[in-house]
Amino acid sequence: MTISFSSFLSQLLSSPVLAVTVVLTLGVILVNGWTDAPNAIATCVSTRAIGPKAAILMAAFFNFLGVFVMTMINASVASTIYNMVDFGGNPDQALTALCAALVAIVSWAAAAWWFGIPTSESHALIAGLSGAAVAMHNSFAGINGSEWIKVIYGLILSTLLGFLLGWLSAKTVETVCKNMERPKTTGFFGGAQIAGGAAMAFMHGAQDGQKFMGVFMLGIFLANGQDNVTSFRIPLWLMILCSAVMALGTSIGGYRIIKAVGMDMVKLEKYQGFAADMAGAACLLLSSLTGIPVSTTHTKTTAIMGVGAARRLSSVNWGVVREMVLTWVLTFPGCGLIGYLCARLFLFIF
Repeated sequence: MTISFSSFLSQLLSSPVLAVTVVLTLGVILVNGWTDAPNAIATCVSTRAIGPKAAILMAAFFNFLGVFVMTMINASVASTIYNMVDFGGNPDQALTALCAALVAIVSWAAAAWWFGIPTSESHALIAGLSGAAVAMHNSFAGINGSEWIKVIYGLILSTLLGFLLGWLSAKTVETVCKNMERPKTTGFFGGAQIAGGAAMAFMHGAQDGQKFMGVFMLGIFLANGQDNVTSFRIPLWLMILCSAVMALGTSIGGYRIIKAVGMDMVKLEKYQGFAADMAGAACLLLSSLTGIPVSTTHTKTTAIMGVGAARRLSSVNWGVVREMVLTWVLTFPGCGLIGYLCARLFLFIF
């Protein structure tokens, strides 16, 4: 099942509640752009392989390609997010709960951005939706355990595989290039790192773009009173809209996150930035093909940690790492609780 752009516009003009849902969903995508998307280009900007403005344009283009190509190949990540919680029963209440979840996600992500901490928008999305679903059903019956367990798999995969691939990539590059002249390799890896940043941006679109398009489609179906849709096809116009709003968010507030991930956590050389980008992109590709929702922030930062540890453990600023890990740990209960409270409040008011 899908929806054409003309049908969407006609429904948007005739349904105020759908308009509110769309605005909130686009707000979440915008916040993702300024909190998550900068991770894709953090390393190539921090090592000065490419300027921030050019990197943002590159990220916007490859985010769209990631959304489009991966959705054509495998849209299972979007389906996982769509089916993770049960908003069925009463479409009006379900739409109210969904709006509450989106408010919680924006609030949590904006607070993390203010403090310059690269929180996981993916984890916030999952937590906010789960909290709202619990509030709507007044129990954990609104949680689809068989889909939610994929989040746990994703946490393990992005942490262990991201770190390991980062370590292996850095060690491999060092071994291959140990007898080469540093000026020549630096020039090569400057260009290679731009390609690595493009690969990360592509995979960010493939992962996060699908997550938010799944939520967007859920809002449209609920606004039409359809709470039993189990499969759908993402239209091209939604891919374009999602990519454009994400790119706008990156251009608004990306530098704080770029600084935290690419500059403060580990001081990277160009070859290390390339190794981190390729490790993160490979981990995200595996996750996308298997339908496991992972955090691009989580994956990229653990890959950078692995690259830093390949040189020596003291190369990693573990104080910054502790702040990030604390934020990740608090995201599920924190944003989930906000989603729950917002949903209870919205359901009481509306």
